Amino acid sequence: MKIALPAALLTFAATTALATPVTYQIDPGHTYPSFEADHMGGLSVWRGKFTKSAGTIVLDQSKSTGTVEVTVDTSSIDFGHEKLNEHAKSPDLFDVAKYPTATYKGTLANFKNGAPTEVQGEFTFHGVTKPLTLTINQFLCKPNPMTKKEVCGADASGSFDRADYGVNFGDKFGFKMQVKLAIQVEAIRGS
Repeated sequence: MKIALPAALLTFAATTALATPVTYQIDPGHTYPSFEADHMGGLSVWRGKFTKSAGTIVLDQSKSTGTVEVTVDTSSIDFGHEKLNEHAKSPDLFDVAKYPTATYKGTLANFKNGAPTEVQGEFTFHGVTKPLTLTINQFLCKPNPMTKKEVCGADASGSFDRADYGVNFGDKFGFKMQVKLAIQVEAIRGS
Protein backbone atom coordinates (compact mmCIF):
# COMPACT_ATOMS: atom_id res chain seq x y z
CA MET A 1 0.00 0.00 0.00
CA LYS A 2 1.79 2.83 -0.95
CA ILE A 3 1.25 5.69 -1.92
CA ALA A 4 2.38 8.02 -2.68
CA LEU A 5 4.68 8.57 -4.22
CA PRO A 6 4.96 11.29 -6.07
CA ALA A 7 6.66 9.94 -8.19
CA ALA A 8 5.57 11.00 -10.74
CA LEU A 9 6.72 14.04 -10.73
CA LEU A 10 7.53 14.94 -13.75
CA THR A 11 7.63 18.22 -14.58
CA PHE A 12 9.55 20.45 -16.70
CA ALA A 13 8.81 23.47 -18.82
CA ALA A 14 7.49 22.47 -22.17
CA THR A 15 8.09 25.55 -24.18
CA THR A 16 11.18 27.29 -22.85
CA ALA A 17 14.47 26.34 -21.32
CA LEU A 18 14.55 27.26 -17.66
CA ALA A 19 17.45 29.21 -16.26
CA THR A 20 16.44 28.69 -12.65
CA PRO A 21 14.51 26.12 -10.68
CA VAL A 22 10.73 26.23 -11.09
CA THR A 23 8.30 25.07 -8.41
CA TYR A 24 5.12 23.17 -9.27
CA GLN A 25 2.35 22.49 -6.77
CA ILE A 26 0.76 19.06 -6.98
CA ASP A 27 -2.88 19.36 -8.00
CA PRO A 28 -4.80 17.20 -5.49
CA GLY A 29 -7.81 17.07 -7.80
CA HIS A 30 -5.78 15.36 -10.51
CA THR A 31 -3.35 13.25 -8.48
CA TYR A 32 -4.18 9.76 -7.26
CA PRO A 33 -1.52 7.45 -5.87
CA SER A 34 -2.93 3.95 -6.36
CA PHE A 35 -1.76 0.44 -5.64
CA GLU A 36 -2.40 -3.26 -6.15
CA ALA A 37 -2.13 -5.74 -3.29
CA ASP A 38 -2.63 -9.47 -3.14
CA HIS A 39 -5.61 -11.02 -1.36
CA MET A 40 -5.37 -14.54 0.03
CA GLY A 41 -2.18 -15.61 -1.76
CA GLY A 42 -3.33 -15.16 -5.33
CA LEU A 43 -7.08 -15.50 -4.89
CA SER A 44 -7.56 -11.94 -6.19
CA VAL A 45 -5.86 -8.57 -6.50
CA TRP A 46 -7.30 -5.62 -4.61
CA ARG A 47 -6.81 -2.15 -6.02
CA GLY A 48 -7.01 1.01 -3.97
CA LYS A 49 -6.11 4.67 -4.17
CA PHE A 50 -5.60 7.66 -1.92
CA THR A 51 -7.81 10.64 -2.61
CA LYS A 52 -5.88 13.26 -0.61
CA SER A 53 -2.31 14.22 -1.38
CA ALA A 54 -0.20 17.37 -1.51
CA GLY A 55 3.32 18.33 -2.39
CA THR A 56 5.77 20.14 -4.59
CA ILE A 57 8.08 19.43 -7.47
CA VAL A 58 11.06 21.66 -8.09
CA LEU A 59 12.68 21.38 -11.51
CA ASP A 60 15.70 22.99 -13.07
CA GLN A 61 15.53 21.81 -16.65
CA SER A 62 18.72 23.57 -17.70
CA LYS A 63 20.69 21.53 -15.14
CA SER A 64 18.64 18.32 -15.45
CA THR A 65 17.93 18.33 -11.73
CA GLY A 66 14.90 18.46 -9.51
CA THR A 67 13.24 17.28 -6.35
CA VAL A 68 9.89 15.83 -5.32
CA GLU A 69 8.12 15.99 -1.96
CA VAL A 70 4.70 14.41 -1.56
CA THR A 71 2.52 13.73 1.47
CA VAL A 72 -0.46 11.38 1.35
CA ASP A 73 -3.30 11.35 3.87
CA THR A 74 -3.51 7.64 4.68
CA SER A 75 -7.09 7.98 5.98
CA SER A 76 -8.15 8.88 2.42
CA ILE A 77 -7.70 5.28 1.29
CA ASP A 78 -10.45 4.08 -1.04
CA PHE A 79 -10.87 0.50 -2.26
CA GLY A 80 -14.42 1.16 -3.40
CA HIS A 81 -15.49 -1.13 -0.54
CA GLU A 82 -16.37 0.60 2.74
CA LYS A 83 -15.77 -2.38 5.03
CA LEU A 84 -12.31 -2.93 3.52
CA ASN A 85 -11.55 0.80 3.79
CA GLU A 86 -12.26 0.67 7.53
CA HIS A 87 -10.12 -2.44 8.01
CA ALA A 88 -7.26 -0.85 6.05
CA LYS A 89 -7.35 2.16 8.42
CA SER A 90 -7.05 -0.10 11.48
CA PRO A 91 -3.83 -1.08 13.31
CA ASP A 92 -3.75 -4.29 11.20
CA LEU A 93 -2.71 -2.28 8.14
CA PHE A 94 -2.27 1.50 7.82
CA ASP A 95 -2.99 2.35 11.47
CA VAL A 96 -4.06 5.85 10.42
CA ALA A 97 -4.55 7.04 14.00
CA LYS A 98 -0.85 6.48 14.69
CA TYR A 99 0.48 7.12 11.15
CA PRO A 100 -1.82 9.70 9.50
CA THR A 101 0.52 10.36 6.57
CA ALA A 102 2.93 8.64 4.24
CA THR A 103 5.62 10.72 2.55
CA TYR A 104 7.94 10.46 -0.39
CA LYS A 105 11.00 12.66 -0.92
CA GLY A 106 13.15 12.15 -3.95
CA THR A 107 15.39 13.48 -6.67
CA LEU A 108 14.46 13.50 -10.35
CA ALA A 109 17.04 11.43 -12.21
CA ASN A 110 18.17 9.88 -15.49
CA PHE A 111 17.03 12.70 -17.71
CA LYS A 112 16.54 11.82 -21.37
CA ASN A 113 15.71 14.45 -23.97
CA GLY A 114 15.37 17.00 -21.18
CA ALA A 115 12.95 14.95 -19.07
CA PRO A 116 13.39 12.79 -15.97
CA THR A 117 12.73 9.07 -16.35
CA GLU A 118 12.79 8.14 -12.68
CA VAL A 119 12.65 9.45 -9.13
CA GLN A 120 15.22 8.17 -6.65
CA GLY A 121 14.02 8.75 -3.13
CA GLU A 122 12.87 7.61 0.27
CA PHE A 123 9.40 6.46 1.19
CA THR A 124 8.18 6.84 4.76
CA PHE A 125 5.24 4.62 5.57
CA HIS A 126 3.98 3.23 8.86
CA GLY A 127 6.84 4.99 10.66
CA VAL A 128 9.57 3.34 8.56
CA THR A 129 11.73 5.06 5.94
CA LYS A 130 13.34 3.07 3.12
CA PRO A 131 14.75 3.80 -0.35
CA LEU A 132 12.22 3.57 -3.18
CA THR A 133 12.80 4.32 -6.86
CA LEU A 134 9.85 5.18 -9.07
CA THR A 135 9.91 4.87 -12.86
CA ILE A 136 8.38 7.76 -14.78
CA ASN A 137 6.57 5.98 -17.61
CA GLN A 138 5.33 9.10 -19.39
CA PHE A 139 5.05 12.83 -18.87
CA LEU A 140 3.84 15.92 -20.62
CA CYS A 141 4.01 19.61 -19.84
CA LYS A 142 1.80 22.15 -21.56
CA PRO A 143 -0.49 25.09 -20.92
CA ASN A 144 -3.85 24.00 -19.58
CA PRO A 145 -6.34 25.11 -22.27
CA MET A 146 -8.88 26.18 -19.64
CA THR A 147 -6.73 27.91 -17.00
CA LYS A 148 -3.84 28.90 -19.32
CA LYS A 149 -1.42 27.89 -16.54
CA GLU A 150 1.49 25.59 -17.26
CA VAL A 151 0.71 22.06 -16.07
CA CYS A 152 2.89 18.98 -16.05
CA GLY A 153 1.54 15.48 -15.73
CA ALA A 154 3.11 12.08 -15.36
CA ASP A 155 2.48 8.43 -14.82
CA ALA A 156 4.89 6.73 -12.43
CA SER A 157 5.20 3.22 -11.08
CA GLY A 158 7.16 1.16 -8.61
CA SER A 159 6.83 -1.59 -6.05
CA PHE A 160 7.81 -2.44 -2.49
CA ASP A 161 7.47 -5.17 0.11
CA ARG A 162 5.00 -3.99 2.74
CA ALA A 163 6.49 -6.31 5.38
CA ASP A 164 9.64 -4.14 5.19
CA TYR A 165 7.47 -1.37 6.65
CA GLY A 166 6.00 -3.52 9.41
CA VAL A 167 2.71 -4.11 7.60
CA ASN A 168 2.57 -7.89 7.35
CA PHE A 169 -1.11 -8.55 8.01
CA GLY A 170 -2.18 -11.68 6.15
CA ASP A 171 1.24 -13.28 5.84
CA LYS A 172 0.04 -16.23 7.93
CA PHE A 173 -2.79 -16.72 5.44
CA GLY A 174 -0.41 -16.70 2.48
CA PHE A 175 -0.93 -13.09 1.38
CA LYS A 176 1.90 -11.91 -0.85
CA MET A 177 3.65 -8.87 0.61
CA GLN A 178 4.63 -7.18 -2.67
CA VAL A 179 2.68 -4.01 -3.49
CA LYS A 180 2.61 -2.47 -6.96
CA LEU A 181 2.22 1.28 -7.32
CA ALA A 182 0.67 3.28 -10.14
CA ILE A 183 0.67 7.02 -9.61
CA GLN A 184 -0.99 9.61 -11.80
CA VAL A 185 0.07 13.13 -10.98
CA GLU A 186 -0.47 16.63 -12.28
CA ALA A 187 1.28 19.71 -10.99
CA ILE A 188 0.71 23.41 -11.65
CA ARG A 189 3.51 25.90 -12.06
CA GLY A 190 3.62 28.47 -9.28
CA SER A 191 3.30 32.12 -10.14
